[in-house]
Amino acid sequence: MMNALVLLIGGNQGDRLALINHATGLIRERIGSVVASSRIYETEPWGSFSADGGEVPPFMNQGLLVETDLTAHEALREALAIEAVLGRVRPAGAAAATPSRGKVPASQRIYHSRPIDIDLIFWNDEVIDTPDLTIPHPRMHLRRFVLEPLAEFMPQYVHPILGKTVCQMLAELPVGSA
Repeated sequence: MMNALVLLIGGNQGDRLALINHATGLIRERIGSVVASSRIYETEPWGSFSADGGEVPPFMNQGLLVETDLTAHEALREALAIEAVLGRVRPAGAAAATPSRGKVPASQRIYHSRPIDIDLIFWNDEVIDTPDLTIPHPRMHLRRFVLEPLAEFMPQYVHPILGKTVCQMLAELPVGSA
């Protein structure tokens, strides 16, 4: 059985465009077929970033719809492996080593610059809540940099918990929100 996986990929270190393209190639090789994608967006950092020394560069992000025969947890393992191949190093003491960790309150989360980040946003129409994986991504509905790319190729997709389409969630974001 084929599964529909929605990813958001991006980063703000190094050759951002080359890293997104390399990540997409590895996703095709290791996870599944990319059947839809958004254009690439450049956005300002969102949330509280650590003081890595200097200004935090803008991110490039892209949404992808992937058909895969993997399970959600297998896709997560592959996403983490792709991040590692492309130079992602998770800081010591990070809350968890997963792209969809919903267990730490946003007010306590410190973000870090990274060459690549692969977030699992949606999995079919399912809700997954395990210690290492939360889908739908628990903060995706608050982030313009997630919703705008998804609105390009799945505007009428209904969030399985909130019962709102991607376009509705995007329209409800406050003006000026990241």
